[in-house]
Amino acid sequence: MNKDRVTFEEELARSGKLVYTNVGVSMLPMLREGRDVMLIEACDIKKIRCYDAVLFRRNDVSGRGAYVLHRILKILPNGKYWIVGDNCTSGEEVAAEDILGVLTQVKRDNRKVIRVTDVSYKMYILFWCRPYYIRFFVLKVRGFMRRIRRFIKKAGKVNGL
Repeated sequence: MNKDRVTFEEELARSGKLVYTNVGVSMLPMLREGRDVMLIEACDIKKIRCYDAVLFRRNDVSGRGAYVLHRILKILPNGKYWIVGDNCTSGEEVAAEDILGVLTQVKRDNRKVIRVTDVSYKMYILFWCRPYYIRFFVLKVRGFMRRIRRFIKKAGKVNGL
């Protein structure tokens, strides 16, 4: 094992921040895989609010887990958080101790910086993140339409069209 590798937890504890490239599509359209660089900062869990994008460790049965950046949609009465990706229709409960940091800015295409305090980011939250049920419906319809297109395309190949 490479001893030079540092975990996200270690880097956040050491410097208080983490600069990382996005991997995956769960936070589209805000974060684009391989094109956006995120700045995650260590945070006081008491200061986290709804609609913050937080980095957490998703634990699995082996005790190890994947790092995930998703958005808090609800603070639950049991002290946990309901967290969903911006491009996802399902979410999960996350305990406060699993949250490592909060997204503070995104560098788009290595030139434009988007801060979570910017008006454009706040508009994104207002029109895409807050109306979760509308977004849920849009994403479900889009997925259904993709399945229909694949079915038609596959049926055309089978029939020699």
